[in-house]
Amino acid sequence: MSNTISQQEYDVIVLGGGSAGVAASIAAARNGARTILVDAGPIIGGEMLSGIPIDGCLSSRGEWVVGGITRELFAECDRMGGYIGPIDDHRALWVVAIDPEVMKLAVVKLVQRSGVALLLYTFAENVVVQNGSVKGVMVLNKNRRTLLTGKVIIDCTGDADAAVDAGAPWEIGNASTGDLQPVSMVYRMQGVDTHRLLEFVRDHPEHFGLAEHKARGMTAKEAAEGLYKQGLPKVFMVANGPLMTKAIADGEMYQSSMIAVTPISLQRREVSINSTRIGNLDATQTAQLSGALPDLLDQVWMGVNFMRKYVPGFENAVFSGIAPRIGIRETRRIVGEYVLTRDDIMQARKRPDGIGKGSHELDIHGSGVKHERSTIKDGGSYDIPYDCLVPKNVKNMLVAGRCFSATREAHSSARVMGTCMAMGQAAGTAAAGFAADPKWNGDVRSIDIQKLRASLIAQGAVLDGTF
Repeated sequence: MSNTISQQEYDVIVLGGGSAGVAASIAAARNGARTILVDAGPIIGGEMLSGIPIDGCLSSRGEWVVGGITRELFAECDRMGGYIGPIDDHRALWVVAIDPEVMKLAVVKLVQRSGVALLLYTFAENVVVQNGSVKGVMVLNKNRRTLLTGKVIIDCTGDADAAVDAGAPWEIGNASTGDLQPVSMVYRMQGVDTHRLLEFVRDHPEHFGLAEHKARGMTAKEAAEGLYKQGLPKVFMVANGPLMTKAIADGEMYQSSMIAVTPISLQRREVSINSTRIGNLDATQTAQLSGALPDLLDQVWMGVNFMRKYVPGFENAVFSGIAPRIGIRETRRIVGEYVLTRDDIMQARKRPDGIGKGSHELDIHGSGVKHERSTIKDGGSYDIPYDCLVPKNVKNMLVAGRCFSATREAHSSARVMGTCMAMGQAAGTAAAGFAADPKWNGDVRSIDIQKLRASLIAQGAVLDGTF
């Protein structure tokens, strides 16, 4: 067997094909960089293919705070008949609902049209570092090992695999308790009677999460009426409501803080359900993550039976599928040149060095029925500074997505897909700028932040003018 290692050269190497990596690779390629996107799986898109809505694109006020590549991807879904669009959940959020089956097609089309080289079924094994600079990434697939070299590496792995391997400091979970947000398996049900479901919400608001954004001045009953009039099956059943409380106590439902239902296809009358959970599992430990699958699938089937038995509108619904992978909320966070804080997000802070915006609530899922949620000040948005994408101790690497630099509380808001795509577009745009500059000193800290912001705005990103 040959031990020969081949070598390929690019300007920008993007590791991880989830929402952040997709946006980063598209942005880098469109801005002139020879770009490769590497993912260990058989398809790109990450959690955008799971069926859960794309959170963080609109604030709790219903104001768009993410644009650019994210909006283009939605337009592609819309062109193919797979875009439901923004929905007010009448609890605390506006979310964007899409058909994950259409998203599978749309995301590949957008990446292909942008000129990104795509390398699937390929694991980033380690990085080659010299004097704080990443000289190459060793990847492994059925064609053996290949050394990818590039001017800038963008870690969008979710777990900060490359950044940690390169020497960046990191944190994980709650440092004092060891808690980690639970992993989940999203599932789908088809043939839902939306009218009956919404009648149930209207007539029994006590079972549902409603009117948590107090600035809207709504009662739970008024919010339930608003959901009914909106006419879309976006509902949020809560563990402290009598229906879930009794089902959990009677052993007819697993312990969970919620059952979040989102429409994914109006034509098929199909919804996704985000509810299953196994808490305090370290998803960077492959054996632990693998071992969670059987228990999560048992929860899926219990949830399907619960919905059919107890939730009007689901009596004749059928199980129609699961997400392509286990959903991971929290693993490693790099320590960057700036660490986004709880106050930054909760006070809706704006910054002159912001490269993207977040607006999702503080959202820390716990084990069982535990869940900490809190809305951003005035239902607004906050800025993510460029330095949150810059890991300490590494010169030519950026990170984007849920492994960015933040406290646990700030991370719980900014980990969602809309915000991850905003970070990805910023990282890809910055990386292309570095690669094109013959005078660049090799350190991503030497950034003209106002020039980057101008480029992002010109390409549709939302950086200014939001509440």
